[in-house]
Amino acid sequence: MNLTLDQAQHIITAALAKSREMGYQPMGIAVLDASGNLKAFASEDGASMFRFDIARAKAWGAVGMGVSSRTLGERAKGNPNFFVSLAATSDGKFLPQTGAVVIKNAQGQLLGAVGASGGTGDEDELICMTGVAAAGLVSG
Repeated sequence: MNLTLDQAQHIITAALAKSREMGYQPMGIAVLDASGNLKAFASEDGASMFRFDIARAKAWGAVGMGVSSRTLGERAKGNPNFFVSLAATSDGKFLPQTGAVVIKNAQGQLLGAVGASGGTGDEDELICMTGVAAAGLVSG
C-alpha cells in the first residue's frame, strides 16, 4: 500500500483544523511518501518563508529513520556528531527536531511522514498526529 494524495490532503486538512482550533501560529505542513518524496504541502496565510523547508526536513528525517522527529532529537543528544553528519550529507534536508511523525497503515507498514512548522515542537507534533488519525492511519 502507498500513501495516496487523498490521504495526504486529508492529513493536512485535519492538521490545519486542529491548529486553528488551538489558536496556533500560521503553519506549514509537509506530507512525504515512504521514499521521502513530497506528496502534499500547505502553507497558511501569514506563515514565514521557512515553514516549508523546516516541515519537510522534520518529515524527511522521520521517514528516513522510521521514527518520529522527537525520537530523533532525543537520539541526537547522545550522538551529536552522527546527526550533524546526517544533516550535512542530506544537504540540509534532515532536521531532528520535534514536529514530525511517521505515517503507518493498520498493519504497521511505513507509508511516509508528516512534518509541521509554525508552533512549538509539541504543537507541531500534535497537529501532525491529529491529521494522521483523521485520515484513518497510525502515527509513530
